[in-house]
This record gives sequence, C-alpha cells and structure tokens, in this order.
Amino acid sequence: MATRKTPRTSINRHTGKYLFPETNNGLVAAPFILNVEGRSSHMANVSVNHFRSANDEPPMENSLTQAYLSRPEFQQGTCDVLVLNAAARQSLMAVRSLGKRGLRIAALDDPARSVIPTFSSRWCHHKIVCPTYDEVKEHLHYLHLLLEANRARIVIPTSDGDVALLRQYREQVEEHSGLAIAKEPALAIAVSKERTLEIAARLGLRIPRGVTLKDVSEIEVALREIGLPAVVKPEESWLEDGQQGVRVACYLVTTPDEARRAVEELTFLGGKVLFQQFLTGRREAVSFLYANGQMHARFAQWAKRTCPPLGGTSILRQSIAIPVDIGEQAERLVREIDLEGYSEVEFRRDSAGYPYLMEINPRLSASVEIAVRAGVDFPYLLYQWANGERIDVVEGYRSGLWMRYLGGDIATTIAALQQRGRPGVASPAKTILDFCSSFFIPMRYDCCDWEDPLPVWSAITGASRNMWRRIREGISKKQIRSS
Repeated sequence: MATRKTPRTSINRHTGKYLFPETNNGLVAAPFILNVEGRSSHMANVSVNHFRSANDEPPMENSLTQAYLSRPEFQQGTCDVLVLNAAARQSLMAVRSLGKRGLRIAALDDPARSVIPTFSSRWCHHKIVCPTYDEVKEHLHYLHLLLEANRARIVIPTSDGDVALLRQYREQVEEHSGLAIAKEPALAIAVSKERTLEIAARLGLRIPRGVTLKDVSEIEVALREIGLPAVVKPEESWLEDGQQGVRVACYLVTTPDEARRAVEELTFLGGKVLFQQFLTGRREAVSFLYANGQMHARFAQWAKRTCPPLGGTSILRQSIAIPVDIGEQAERLVREIDLEGYSEVEFRRDSAGYPYLMEINPRLSASVEIAVRAGVDFPYLLYQWANGERIDVVEGYRSGLWMRYLGGDIATTIAALQQRGRPGVASPAKTILDFCSSFFIPMRYDCCDWEDPLPVWSAITGASRNMWRRIREGISKKQIRSS
C-alpha cells in the first residue's frame, strides 16, 4: 500500500497503524494512533467509470478478471448477505444473528488481519480474504465480480472505511445488492460531526462549546475561547488524502503544546477538527432502527469503560431504560435528519448531569451485541429494512444487563495506567480495583456464545500468539540495543 511520507509520522506495515512520536509524558497509546483500514485506502481521485462491467474491460481489467475468478471464493456458491470488515465484533454479531435465522452468510476481510474470529463461526458459510491491491479500482472490480458470483442480496458495512467506499460507488454496487446504510443526504449529515451539531443546536439540544479549526495556525483562538483541558476530534472519522484513507479518533489535550500537536496531526490529511470543551460525566447512547417515518426499535446503554479511555468504543457497558431527556432528543434528531436504518446517538453528561450531544454513528456499532442479548436484534432488523421486507417492531428489552469485551478491557486498563494523572483517568489503584471487581459482577462477555464457541477460542489463541510475538520482538530489540 502506498503511503504518504511526512517528517513526523510513519506506518507500521505489520500492524497497519500510523505511529506518532511520543509526547513529553510518553502518552502514545491512546492519543496518537490512527487506525488504517487498508481495504478502503486510495479512495480519492478515482472515477466511477473504473467500475465497469465485464464486457467493457481494458486489458488490465481482463487480466484481473481472470485472476480473480480463479480464486476459491468464486466457487463457493451463492449467499444471502455479505458482511464486510469480518474481524470486527459487530460483524461477528451480524453473522450470528442472521445465520441463526437460516440465511447464508459470507464474511470478507483483508489479508493484513492476523485474527478473524468471525471466520470460525458455525454460521459463517463463506470465508473471504480479499486480495491485496494497489488502487481502489482493483478492489471495486473485485467486489463487482464477487457480488455477481455470490448474488448477495444485502451488503452490510461495519467500518467507517467501508461506508466511505460504498457511499462513493453505491449506484454501481446497488446494481447487484442492497446496501444496509442510509441514503444520501442523511448519511452525509450523520458522518459529519459539524453538520450534525448544527442541526442539533437548531433543535435545541445541548452541544459542547467548541470551534472548528482548519489549520494549526488557528489554535490560539481555540485556546482562548475553549481553554484547557479540551477534546480535539476530527470533523469526520474517516479521512483521505488521495493516497490512503485513515480512521482517526479524538483525544484529550491538557497543554498548548499537546493541542498544537493534536491539531497538526489531525489536519495533515486536509480534514477539519473540532476543538471542544471536556465533559466529565458518564457516556450514554441511544440506538434506533428507523424507516419510513416509524421507529421500529429503541435501545439505550451507558458505558462504564471505553477503549481508549476517552471517547473510544464501549468496553464495559450496561443496558438501561431509555432516559427521558436523551431518548426524546435523539429521536427528534434522527427524524429531523431522516436517517433510516440503524443509528447510535451518543451523549456525554456534564458534572451537573445535563446531556450534551457528541455524535451519530450511522452503521452497526461495536457495542451492538448488548442490544441483541437484551432482546433488540438490530442486525436482523437492519437486514429486513435493507431487503425491503416488513420490519418487526420491538416494544421493549431487558435493562440492567452487563456486557464486557475482555480483550478491550485489558487494553484500556493498560492505557489508563500509562495515562495516570490525566483528566478523567482514575488512579492506578482504582483502575486495577475496578478491572478486577468486574469479574464478580454477573455479566455476559462479547463473542462468547455456547452455541458457537469457536470464535472466542480463535480470539484467545490469536491474541496469545500476538502477545508472545510482541514479547519476543521486545526482547530482540533489547538484545540489539545492549550488544
């Protein structure tokens, strides 16, 4: 994969992550890592004309067609649903949910993934590792041929990169399959934090105090208006520069130097950033399945721990009755945008308990398993909507259910220990106590299903191999430095 060289960043070819130099306090783990989803890279500056039929191919695409059609996935037969980004937790949940209902499921991921638990599921009928590619038109051509071969009725994207790719080429993809994402322009609003917050403010929802920055030269204005500590987040979670696409996350800044570094790193691909006040209350989210003016399902949860510790995916969370304030606000927002399909509306409360809108997630979220376990099968409802079927109406669900993603909880505990003393981060003693005491709370664990035990075994063995590999690499580096 071609990468853009900058004087301050580098790409780890094994992990697929952009690595930034350490801050003075060594806080690299959470704030300065941008995940790269290579499957959706090189997306800019590609004409839709690259997505051709097999009868109108230049010599290069003819050779690609022959190479692709000889691959085993083109001999596996048809399926009902193609789930992208198979390594994700929400992809495993979608495969299980739909497979249990008798649908034939194919799951796709790229060869850079070392552990893909979804492929071990008894309900994953077709396991597809897509070929490596240099340009997005090659990947689109592969996807075009794959959908022609397996005749999947529905394609379910579960990552921001896949959503970005399918948005650009949805007309071509929809010639073969339905897409389980909202239509434009609602989707364009949902992926833009700035536009979402503008509409929310117009509806009377509380939004964090903040300013939008296009360049690091504007940082002084933000520091004067918002102050520190503050949260710096990308205006959109998926950014491109014409050479690669990256998923970027928000992080906390406590000094002017950290603020400058954060803005500089987040704008190097040309995107805008939001510089917002830091809110310390608990994070709550409301999820919906909305279609044709009707709410078919509602669900709420709060996150006790996230990974990374600030603003990451929900790791330890609990289902709750829908709070009156955020429930009404979130529903008004989704209806105003007319955001059909699945969405998760996220809030953060301040120290006084007032909710502030953070963002909308318009695809299946990583924490969706808790909703399914509580009685709201969002993946199946999403399938019904995307396939044009009658959509079930879910009237209620089980509240008080705890769920924990153990691998993520270990990672966020380590990150919290490394970031001790930062605003919003508990002391080391409390961090360790909270982690250990969670084992004594009755709860479910992500990926664990007695009817389908192999994915969790695959995740454990894969994580163990990766851990030992890192340990060996660390020992080797120490021996090299000492020699």
